[in-house]
Amino acid sequence: MGAWLLAVGMICLSGIFSGCKSTYYAAYEKLGVYKRDLLKKRVAAARDDQQAASEQFKDALTRLKEIYSFDGGKLEKAYRDLESDYKKSADRASAVRKRIADVESVGADLFKEWEQEINQMSTASLAESSRRQLRDTRARYDQMVAALKRAEGSMEPVLTKLRDQVLYLKHNLNAQAIASLRGEATHIQLEIANLIADMNASIAKADEFIQAMQ
Repeated sequence: MGAWLLAVGMICLSGIFSGCKSTYYAAYEKLGVYKRDLLKKRVAAARDDQQAASEQFKDALTRLKEIYSFDGGKLEKAYRDLESDYKKSADRASAVRKRIADVESVGADLFKEWEQEINQMSTASLAESSRRQLRDTRARYDQMVAALKRAEGSMEPVLTKLRDQVLYLKHNLNAQAIASLRGEATHIQLEIANLIADMNASIAKADEFIQAMQ
């Protein structure tokens, strides 16, 4: 069953068949896993990838500080290490973007289904109670997704500056290049610090949402 679910999931992600999402959800529901459960899992995965990205950007910041204080030695190695940190940071950012898209996909399907099922209720008091729960959950969800996207949006400017510094070092592996990079040190360090703060905020919002969904 696990292999079949994985295969269905891969087909759905590729967008080959229009009805595959329904098949995907139906397969999970047979195992007692519903859209609500899938949303929690995807939010948790997005949170974990945000945490991993935050740690990677911290490593890149540490590497930059080492280069800014470089006073001799193997400059080629310092460049290669920074290049590696940039590539890893870019990969982490890409993973975060995918996770957010996964969250939004299941979230949209969950809320659509929830609204449809409320309309099927004939007991007014139960329908109204469910509507309140839906409004509250959607409000928390919107805040959480906004925090995730704010952190994700902060990544690109930092990655751009990291790439620029990597390319500059590639073309100018000398002490004068290091001195030039120091002039940009304050700007990029501040942007990375702000990015990490945004990530921490989005991680906290994801945790709050998961707890509320328990």
